[in-house]
Amino acid sequence: MKPVNPVQPPIAEKIPNEMKLHGIERIDDYYWLRDDARKNPKVLAHLEAENRYTKAQFSPFEGFQQTLFDELIGRLDKDESSVPYLWHSHWYSRRYKQGFEYPLVIRQGEPDGDETLLLDVNLRAEGHEFYGLGGVSVSPDESIIAFGEDTLSRRIYRVYFKDIASGKLLEDELTGTDGRVVWANDNKHLFYIAKDPKTLLGFQVFRHQLGTSQSQDVLVFEEKDDSFYISLGKSLDESRITLFNESTTTSEVSVLDADMPLGEFKPLLAREEGHEYSVAKLGSSYYILTNWKAINFRLMKVDETKFSDKAMWQEVIGARADSRIEDYLLLEKFLIVQTREKGISQLRVFRLTHVNNGDVSQGEYVESEPFEIPFNDPAYIVGLDVNARQESDKLRIYYSSPTTPESIYEYDLTSLPIRVLLKQEKVLGGFESEAYKAERIFITARDGVQVPVTLVYRKDTFSKDGSNPLYQYGYGAYGHTIDPDFDSSAISLLDRGVVYAIAHVRGGEMLGRPWYDDGRMLNKQHSFDDFIDVTKALTSQGYGDRKRVVAAGGSAGGLLMGGVINQAPELYFAVAAHVPFVDIVTTMLDESIPLTTNEYDEWGNPNEKRYFDYMLSYSPYDQIKRQAYPHMLVTTGLHDSQVQYFEPAKWVAKLRDYKTDDNQLLFHIDMEAGHGGKSGRYRRYQDTAQEYAFFLGLLGLNEIKTK
Repeated sequence: MKPVNPVQPPIAEKIPNEMKLHGIERIDDYYWLRDDARKNPKVLAHLEAENRYTKAQFSPFEGFQQTLFDELIGRLDKDESSVPYLWHSHWYSRRYKQGFEYPLVIRQGEPDGDETLLLDVNLRAEGHEFYGLGGVSVSPDESIIAFGEDTLSRRIYRVYFKDIASGKLLEDELTGTDGRVVWANDNKHLFYIAKDPKTLLGFQVFRHQLGTSQSQDVLVFEEKDDSFYISLGKSLDESRITLFNESTTTSEVSVLDADMPLGEFKPLLAREEGHEYSVAKLGSSYYILTNWKAINFRLMKVDETKFSDKAMWQEVIGARADSRIEDYLLLEKFLIVQTREKGISQLRVFRLTHVNNGDVSQGEYVESEPFEIPFNDPAYIVGLDVNARQESDKLRIYYSSPTTPESIYEYDLTSLPIRVLLKQEKVLGGFESEAYKAERIFITARDGVQVPVTLVYRKDTFSKDGSNPLYQYGYGAYGHTIDPDFDSSAISLLDRGVVYAIAHVRGGEMLGRPWYDDGRMLNKQHSFDDFIDVTKALTSQGYGDRKRVVAAGGSAGGLLMGGVINQAPELYFAVAAHVPFVDIVTTMLDESIPLTTNEYDEWGNPNEKRYFDYMLSYSPYDQIKRQAYPHMLVTTGLHDSQVQYFEPAKWVAKLRDYKTDDNQLLFHIDMEAGHGGKSGRYRRYQDTAQEYAFFLGLLGLNEIKTK
C-alpha cells in the first residue's frame, strides 16, 4: 500500500513522565496524551492529525474499502427478524426494516397475528451519532416497556418507560444506570444498578417506584469491594429477583421475593474466596452450578431453606477432568445441560421424575441416562436460545458453524430427537455452504500442550502447499471462548483465497477452566506463546504462506497482538489491533481508570512486586524494541469505556519512534464511538471493511479469485 498523499505521519512530542515503583524507574514520554475530559486542544489536535494521516494513506484503497463494505452489507437479509417467543400472553420479537440501522421491537397475540409496535429504535436513534440500546424489559402485566439508551458509548444508560396502550412515555427516567431493570411482580416497583461515573463499575442497587422521581429511589444494596461486578435477574418461575456478585474467582447470589419488593436481598450462601456458583430455581429447590471441589464445575441441588449449609447439597451431575459444565436450563420436567468436551459444546437432556408422598411433593430426581443432541460439523457453536417459560416442554437452541449460518431449532422434549428448524440466517449474494470447508486441528505448543485451532477456507482456492494467505485471529483472556461460529464477513476473505484461522489460545476456556487459569496472572505468557506457535505450525503444515500471514485481535486480543509483534514480529506481514489494551502496567496501577480493580484476579496487582515484574515483562507498551514491525492498523474510540483511547495513542506514538522499518503504521480514532465501535446494523461493517481493505490491499488481493 503506497501512499499517493505526501502527508507525513504525526510525531508526538516527548514530555518525560517519571514513574517509580519497586525500585524500577519507567519513563513515559507520551503520558500527556491522556485527557480524561477529552477536551484538551493539543491532544485532540494530535488525534485529528493521526486520522488525517490514516485517511491519506488509505486514499488509494477508498474505492476498494467501499467495495468491501457493499459486499459485507450485501449479504445481510434486509428484513431480518428474530424468532418470536411466548412470554405471558404475547409473542415477542425484533425485526429490521430494509435500509434501517436499528430494529423494531414488536409483539403479537399469536405468532402470525397483528403486530403491536413496542419500540422503533430508529426513531430513538435519530440525531445521535452513536446510539446503543440497553436492556428492554416488559412489566409482568405487559402494560409498560422499559428500555435503556446510551448516546455517548460509555455504557452508562438512561432508562425510559413507555405505556404500551397509549404509546406515551412516562415521566419516570433513571440516569446513570447499567441500562437494565428487573420488575417486581406488583408492576409498581423495579430494581436497577447505578454506575460509578468515574470507574464505570455498577456498584449500587436501587428500588424505584413508578410515578416517583429518581431522587426518591431507595438504595437496597451497595457493593463495597470494587473487584466485584454486580448484575440483576429473575428466576425462570418469576418468584425471585436475583442479585449476582462476581469477581474473577468468587461469586455470591442473593435473592428477594418478587412478591415482596419492600423486603431485603439476602445471600443464599455468603461469598467464599475462590468459590464460584450460579443457581436456578424449581419449586422449593435450587440447582447449583458450582466449582466447590470441582475445578470444571458440577451440578448440585438443595432445598431453599438449607442452601447455606453446603453439607446438605446433593450432587446431580459430577465434575469431570475432561469436560466443563458451562450452562444449564431447568424446566418443570426436563434439565438441559451444556458441557464443553475437548473444546466442543454438547447439549444433553435429562428427564426429571417428580416424587410425591401422598399429596405432598418430595421433589424430583434426575434420570441417569440423558439424551445427547447430535451435531455433525467438525467445529461449531451451540447454546440455549430464548426459553422463557419453565412449564414448557419445548427447547430452543441456536447453532452455527464456520460454514453454517446461525440456525434456531426447536425440540419437542417429549418426542426427541425430532426437531424443527424455526429460522436460519439468510446469506444473500449467492453464498453456498458446500463451497467452503472447516477443520478443527490441534497444534503442539513449545511446552507440549495441544492448542485447538479452527480453520475455514474456500475449497476451490485452497491447496495446502503454503501458497494461501493466512488470517489468524485470537483473544485469550477472561475465560472467554471464541467459538467457531458463522461470520458472513469472512466470506470476503475466503473468496479471495485467504485461509481464516482462530487460535484458541490459553486464557480462554475452550478446554475447560484449567485452560483459562493457564493463561492468566503469572501464566499470561502462554497466550503469546500459543499464538506464535500456531502461526509457525500452520505455515509449516502448508495452511498458509509464511510471508503472507496477517493477524487481528481486539481489546485483550489487542494486548495479544501487542505482545506477539514485540516477541515475534518477523512472523507477521500485517497486524490489526482494535481498541488494544497495551499499557497494562500503568493502567493496572491506576484505580481511577474504569474496571482496573475488578481485573486484579485476571492480570495481577502490580502493587505487588512479583506481578509488577511479570506484567512488565510482556507489557506491549513497555516492551517496544528498536526492531522492524509488521504493517499495522490500530483503531480506537475516543469515548471507549473499557480501554481508554490514550493507551493505543501512546502505543502508536512510541512505535513510530522505535520501529526501524518503512511499513505502514496507521491509527484511526473514531471520535464518536466507544469500545464496541460504530453503532447500527450497517455502519458497524465500516470498521470491518477498513480492516479487510488494509490487509487485502497490502496483499494485492483486490479481486475475488474463486475458480
